[in-house]
Amino acid sequence: MVVYLIRHTSVDVPQGVCYGQTDVPLNPTFEEEAAQTSARLKGLQFDKVYMSPLTRCVRLATFCGYPDGERDDRIKEINFGDWEMQRFDEITDANLQKWYADYRNVRATNGESFQDQYQRVADFLNELRQKPYKQVAIFAHGGVLINAQIYAGTVKPEEAFGALTPYGGIIKIEI
Repeated sequence: MVVYLIRHTSVDVPQGVCYGQTDVPLNPTFEEEAAQTSARLKGLQFDKVYMSPLTRCVRLATFCGYPDGERDDRIKEINFGDWEMQRFDEITDANLQKWYADYRNVRATNGESFQDQYQRVADFLNELRQKPYKQVAIFAHGGVLINAQIYAGTVKPEEAFGALTPYGGIIKIEI
C-alpha cells in the first residue's frame, strides 16, 4: 500500500512554544501554503483519506478537497501534557532535562514519550495494512510523519528529528 503523509501548514504560535496536541491557529498564510500542498496532490487518487482531528489537519484536508476524510485520534501530535503552550526555555519542570536526554522513552509530565506516540501510529498503520486500499492519504503532524517513516523503515529512530517534514510537506511511504 502506498501512503502519502501530508503535514499541516505552519501554525500561528511563537517559535519555541511547545504546542503538541493543543488545537492552535494556523498562520495567515494558510491559503497560500495550502494551495502549494494541494497542487502537489493534483492527479493523485486515494482509496481512503485520514486526518488528525486537530483543526490544523482538518482545515488542510478540507482545502485539498477531502472534507469527509476519517478523523483518527491515533494520528494526533505527541501529547506534551503540562508543557503544552509553554516556551521550552521557560519550562521549569525538572523532568524536561530527562526528556531532552531521552525523549524516546521519557514521558512529558502528564503527557507522552516519543515511543508512546510511535506505538499509537504503529497501531494505526498495522490496522491500515489490513485494509484493501492501494493508495491512502493521511493529513497529520510532524511527529506522526516521523513515526510513520520509522515504521516503514525509511528513517532510523536515532535520526528522527533530522527527518522532520516541512509544514505543508508531503512524504510517500509503502507499508
